[in-house]
Amino acid sequence: MGFGGISIWQLVIVLGIIILLFGTKKLRNLGGDVGSAVKGFKKAMNDDSKDEEDKSDKALDKKEDAQFKEPESSAAKSEHKSDGR
Repeated sequence: MGFGGISIWQLVIVLGIIILLFGTKKLRNLGGDVGSAVKGFKKAMNDDSKDEEDKSDKALDKKEDAQFKEPESSAAKSEHKSDGR
């Protein structure tokens, strides 16, 4: 038994008919086109995920920076005012 009830011999016959109809040159070109399309799709998906990751990292960095900034206390503010007469 092959794939879904199709035997290996039936697949070979169908492949032979496809080669006779289209020829090996067209099939080779078609394979190259499909391969480059898949490669471009994978590259675009990786670029998008990297962009989203960079954006989330930058947002996280800004949030962490905001948390680490210590606000000036009112005593420190009054010292600055009294020193600058």
